[in-house]
Amino acid sequence: MTAPVSSQTTTPAAPLAESLLALVAQHGTGRSALLPVLIGLHAERHQITDEAMQLVAEQLGIAPVEVQGVVTFYHFLSNEPAGRHEIHVCRTISCALGGMSAVVRRMENETGVKMGETTPDGSVSIDWANCIGLCDQPPAILADRHAYGKVTPDEIAELIASFRN
Repeated sequence: MTAPVSSQTTTPAAPLAESLLALVAQHGTGRSALLPVLIGLHAERHQITDEAMQLVAEQLGIAPVEVQGVVTFYHFLSNEPAGRHEIHVCRTISCALGGMSAVVRRMENETGVKMGETTPDGSVSIDWANCIGLCDQPPAILADRHAYGKVTPDEIAELIASFRN
C-alpha cells in the first residue's frame, strides 16, 4: 500500500443547490446523469439527504422515488452520514481465506468502531463490500475509492493514522 490515498478534501461543502447545479452543468440533465450526479454529491457531502434527492429529481426531471431507488440500491451511495474517509472491506470467500478477519480486527481496533459504523469525530467510516474485484490479491479494501490488494493489518493502521492527520 502506498502513501495516503485521500482525494477528498476537508473544505466546507458549498450550499446544496450550488453543488447540485455545478454537477448538473458537468453531467447534463438527462437520465444518464443521475448516477454521476449522485456520486458527486456523495463524494462532496458524504450523505445524500432526502432534500438532496428531491432537488436532484427536480433538476433531472425524474420522479423522486426513482432517485431514492438508486441511492438505496447502490452500496456506495447512502442517505446515512458517512465519514470523511470511507474504507470498504471485501467479504468474498477469497478475501476471507486470504486473511480478511485479521484486517477487520485491526481496523476495528484502530478506529474504535465496528463494521458499518463511523467514528464519533466523523473522520472514518468502515463497512463491508461484496466484491472489490481483486480476488487474486486478497484481502482487498477500497479506501476513499482506491482499491488495494494484499492488505496487511499494519498497513491498515498506517492508513487510518494518515486519515486522522
